[in-house]
Amino acid sequence: MLDLSDRPKRALAVAAATACVLLAGATPASAAPGDASAYVADAGVKLASASVVDLGPLAPSGTAGAPTARLARLALPGVAGADLVTSSASRDDDTGVVRAGADLANVTLPLAQLGRIGAIDVDCEATQAGITGRTALTDVRLAGVKVPLDPPPNTVVSVPTGPSPLVSLTFNEQTRSRDGALTVNGVHLRLNAAVGEGDVVLGSATCGAAAAPVPLASGVGLWLGAGLLAMVAVPVAAVVVRRRRAVAA
Repeated sequence: MLDLSDRPKRALAVAAATACVLLAGATPASAAPGDASAYVADAGVKLASASVVDLGPLAPSGTAGAPTARLARLALPGVAGADLVTSSASRDDDTGVVRAGADLANVTLPLAQLGRIGAIDVDCEATQAGITGRTALTDVRLAGVKVPLDPPPNTVVSVPTGPSPLVSLTFNEQTRSRDGALTVNGVHLRLNAAVGEGDVVLGSATCGAAAAPVPLASGVGLWLGAGLLAMVAVPVAAVVVRRRRAVAA
C-alpha cells in the first residue's frame, strides 16, 4: 500500500535537488573568451631570379588548436632564415584574457644582403582594459639602417636608403580588423620591383577582444539562485509541516 506520508518527503528531496542544480548554474563562470593565434613566418614572394618562395603560415598555434608550436630551424630559401622559432596562444577562461606571441632567434636576411637580427619577439594581449601589442628586437644589424630595439607601431625603413630602395621593412606592424582584433607583425618585408614581388612576415600574433567574465555566484546571479531556491523549497516545506500537524492531531 502506498504511504501518502512519503510524498512530501519525495517532493522535498526533488526540491532540494532542483535547488542544487539552480545554484550550480550560479557558480562562477566566464562568458566565451576571445580568440588568439600566432605563427613564426609567412612568405609569398617571386624573386627576380625567377625562384618562388611560398610557405606558411609556419609553426601556427591558436586557442582553437595547438597552444604551442616550434621549429628547430626556419628556412625561406634566399629570403630569410632563423634558428629556434616558437609560437604560442592561450586564454584564461576565468578572466577572459587572451595572449599570443612568436619568437625567432638568430634571424638572417640574405635577400639583397640585408643583414641580421639577433631576435624578434612579438606579443599581443587582450584584457578587460583593451588589446595591446608590441615587438622587441635585439642586435639589429641591417645595411646602413638603424632601427630601435623597441620600435613604435608601424615603423617603416627602406634598404638601402635613397631613391631606389630594394625592400621596405615595417617593424611592429599593427593593424585592427573590423571586429576589433589586433594583429602584430614583428617584421613585414615587402619587395620592390628590382628584387621581385611579394612579401614576408616574420613573427605574427593576433588577439581578439577579451570576453568579460560573468561571476554568476555573486551579485545578481546569487540573488537569483537564492530566490529560485526559496520559491521551490518554501511551499514544499509548508506542505510537510501541515501534514505532520494533521498526523499529530
